[in-house]
Amino acid sequence: MTFWEQLDQSPVTLKHWILGLLPEWLQIPASILISISAIIGVFALLFAFITWLERRGLGRMQNRQGPNRVGPFGLFQPIADGIKMIIKEDLVPHNADKALHFLAPVMLIVPSLLALSMIPVGRNIVAIDFEAGVLLFFAIGASTELSVFMAGWGSHNKYSLLGSLRAIAQMISYELPLVISALAVIFVTGSLDTNKIVDLQTDNFLHWYILSPWGLLGFVTFLICALAESNRSPFDLPEAESELIAGHLTEYSGFKYALFFMAEYFGMLGISGMAVTLFLGGWQAPLPMLGFVPSWIWFFSKLFVLIWIFIWVRATLPRLRADQLMDLAWKFFLPLGLLNLVCAGIWAKAGPLWGWGLGLALLLPSIFGLGRLLRGIRPAGGRRVYQYAD
Repeated sequence: MTFWEQLDQSPVTLKHWILGLLPEWLQIPASILISISAIIGVFALLFAFITWLERRGLGRMQNRQGPNRVGPFGLFQPIADGIKMIIKEDLVPHNADKALHFLAPVMLIVPSLLALSMIPVGRNIVAIDFEAGVLLFFAIGASTELSVFMAGWGSHNKYSLLGSLRAIAQMISYELPLVISALAVIFVTGSLDTNKIVDLQTDNFLHWYILSPWGLLGFVTFLICALAESNRSPFDLPEAESELIAGHLTEYSGFKYALFFMAEYFGMLGISGMAVTLFLGGWQAPLPMLGFVPSWIWFFSKLFVLIWIFIWVRATLPRLRADQLMDLAWKFFLPLGLLNLVCAGIWAKAGPLWGWGLGLALLLPSIFGLGRLLRGIRPAGGRRVYQYAD
């Protein structure tokens, strides 16, 4: 093996070396423990770095400095924030359901970590190599609604309950077009295996599914719905401070609040990683001549591009109204996602040449027509009129 191949497979080699030092009966539980530790360690460091990057990036976009006191360029600010959250007092409302209040953040962070284990971050580097990995990823992600409701109900606070109900409505609404956009890739590949999906996008970037009419629309839909699923601007209505204080997080403080915060970023990393896997070639290099670069570097490079788009959108777009948010999901993205499935089916059966022509002929008028229909929707009585108290 060359130096670059050894560097590419260094995480796998290190794991096998550690397991080789242990007796055979201990290797399986040790392998599970090593995988869990690697996922928590790597993505916890990414979480800390992204929070610093986001605050510095937002500061630059808003003509201010951002974190700049703790460490060089404020790099140690995430450590200071973590220490603050650990030592901060944990306040629980007197009438709250203590069990639900405690279990809600735990039940949110665990599915986030499980979802990350489904994503191949490099060649032969995936914690759970499951043939139906895409299905399991979305099934695990769907369980987060329960933990959000537990947080709202267990807090015994009307703002928390209303915030959790709004969050669940939003998550369910955007989960449908999110899954439908991923179904287009499954139609074309005929597989739910994330490793096989990545392998089918090999050779060069021209084979990435984003460079097709159904793949481009599916990627854009997936990314926008990922913003809503991750509770990111402009879809952060569940925590609209002007309406609901902090939504289902109102009665949380200290380390419990930090777990919710961490789960949100883990979810954003997981869903961005799935977007890289489905549409951007996963860990594949964009050109064969660049194949010597370790595969995990390519994966995390693409991942950081998507994370930066999340940050950029947060700094750019204002928050939507609740009715606009629901209209966008049910009256635009859902029918558009179903039409995109038809386009993917045409591509799979007729081939790329006919797929481009028929796909564009189907999707472009649909996008324009659904957009006009969405803009033409008005409340009963015509134009919206605001009335203020005297």
